[in-house]
Amino acid sequence: MTRLNLMLLALLMVCALALVTSQHRARKLYVALQQELEQEKKYEQQWNRLQLEQGEWAIHARIEKIATQQLRMRAPSAARTELVPNAAGDAR
Repeated sequence: MTRLNLMLLALLMVCALALVTSQHRARKLYVALQQELEQEKKYEQQWNRLQLEQGEWAIHARIEKIATQQLRMRAPSAARTELVPNAAGDAR
């Protein structure tokens, strides 16, 4: 009977250690998950900021201002404008 009790005690200790180890691992993984979610939020904010910046850089008025001031471009006059028909013959 004593031998059986010692074996059950040893088995109980092994199970207890396994439980503690698995709970510790789960907590570490949960902390890592929370850190990754925080990083995801930061990347999402940065992505939104970059999209806004890209939209700002592509505003038509800004492009036209740069073309006229820095590149000294101008729109062609009506006399120099020629309409070319579509190759498929579609009139748009």
